Amino acid sequence: MNSLRVARAALRARPTAFANMARRGYADVASDKIRLSLALPHQSIYKSTDVVQVNIPAESGEMGVLANHVPSIEQLKPGLVEVIEESGGSKQFFLSGGFAVVQPGSQLSINAVEGFPLEDFSSESVRNQIAEAQKIASGSGSEQDIAEAKIELEVLESLQAALK
Repeated sequence: MNSLRVARAALRARPTAFANMARRGYADVASDKIRLSLALPHQSIYKSTDVVQVNIPAESGEMGVLANHVPSIEQLKPGLVEVIEESGGSKQFFLSGGFAVVQPGSQLSINAVEGFPLEDFSSESVRNQIAEAQKIASGSGSEQDIAEAKIELEVLESLQAALK
């Protein structure tokens, strides 16, 4: 029996177990702030409770997260995460990929392997790195070198687009 059938059987056996589960409707009044945590394996690079909106580069497409967003898990592609703060300012971070988890109570956790503030990058340096990666990707190196160069190109091209 697969896990979905087991869950359905459990639900039918005890329907009151999920009766008190909170449901979100369109008429719900949303709080106006998100509790955001942006973390790497070795450090937290941003944490705030005064965030109004977060724009993320989800694999399914660019996505804006507001307070009281539907709970979900999104895989992130390399790209720009924009954090819009209550004060009206915004912060931008470039992530190499990762996951965003939207939890009930307007809590958003973003976990990435690598991430840096956008202002830490130089357009000229990124262009030079793209040229080097293109040489390796189109060269006659090992399969592993070519595959790594193609991944590097994907990330660098996303970074270059974010810097414009």
